Amino acid sequence: MTLGKFNNLQDSKVAGHIAAFIAVLCWGCSFISSKILMEGAGLTPVEVYVYRFFIAYLLILALTSKQIRSRSRRDEIQLALCGICSGTLYFLMENYALKYTSTGNVSLLSSISPIFTAILLAFLYKTRMRAGEIWGSVVAFAGVALVILSEPIALGLGLEIHPMGDLLSLSCALSWAIYSIAIKRLIPIYSSLFITRKLFFYGLISSVPLLFIQHEPLHLGALFNMQQPAYLFNLLFLAVMCSSLAYLLWNGSMKLIGPLSTNNYIYFQAPITMIAGALILGETIYALGYVGCILVLGGLFIADKSKK
Repeated sequence: MTLGKFNNLQDSKVAGHIAAFIAVLCWGCSFISSKILMEGAGLTPVEVYVYRFFIAYLLILALTSKQIRSRSRRDEIQLALCGICSGTLYFLMENYALKYTSTGNVSLLSSISPIFTAILLAFLYKTRMRAGEIWGSVVAFAGVALVILSEPIALGLGLEIHPMGDLLSLSCALSWAIYSIAIKRLIPIYSSLFITRKLFFYGLISSVPLLFIQHEPLHLGALFNMQQPAYLFNLLFLAVMCSSLAYLLWNGSMKLIGPLSTNNYIYFQAPITMIAGALILGETIYALGYVGCILVLGGLFIADKSKK
C-alpha cells in the first residue's frame, strides 16, 4: 500500500469517527428538546416522533428525488426492516418505557445496543471480538452506568427494577442492533442519502396510524404559538439536526468504520445528555458523572487501540 493510499484510508477513518461523534452529539441533546415538547407543548411521544421525521423526510426527499426505488425487492424489504427497527420500534419503545420505569433505567439499558451489535455480528458472520474490544465495551458501559447513577447515588436514591419498562428498554437496544446489522449489506450499494430517506419513509408509514388511535388530540397548534417560539425551534432542531443530519452522518460513519465501531459511540449519549442538561437546563453534574465520562472515553480508546 502506498503512502498516499494509507493517508486516504486514515483520513476516511478519522472522518467516520468524527461523523459518529457529531451524530451522537445531536442525539444526546435531543432528549432535552423532546422533554420541552412533551412537557411544555403537551405533545405525545408519537407526535414528537412523527412530526420530526415527517419534516426530515421532506428535506431528504428534496435531495434524492431522482432515485425512488431500490434495485430489488429484497433490498426494499431489508430497508423496510431497518426503517421500522431504527425508527418506529426504537423511539416508541423508548418513549413508552419511560411510563413503566425510571429515566435512568431506560438510558442505561438502551445503551447496551453496542454489546448486542457485537454479539449479533459474531453470531451471523462468525467473527470473534478481540479482548481489547470486550474490555473497552465493559469499561465504556461502566462509565455510562456511573453517569446515569451519579444523581441517585449522590442523593441516596436507588435504582429500581420494573420488568415491563426494563424489558422495553432492552428491546430498544436490540432493535437498534438489528438495524445496524441489517443495514450492513446495503451500505456499500446505496448512498447515505438514499438509505436515510428510505429509513424515514418506512418509519413514518408504520407510525402515522398510531396518531389516529391515540386517546389524546393532536397538539399542532402549540407548535405555531407565536408567544412560545421555542416549541417550533425545538421541533426543527429535532428534524434537521437530530434526524436529517445525524442519520446521514451515522449511516456514512458505518460505511467508513463499520457498524461495531460506529455503535460504540452510543456510549457517549448519556454523558452528552448530562452535560447538555447542565448547560441548558441548569441541572447538577455530580462527581461520579465526571468519572463516568472519563471511563467512556477510556473504554472507546481501549476498543479502538485493540483494532490497530
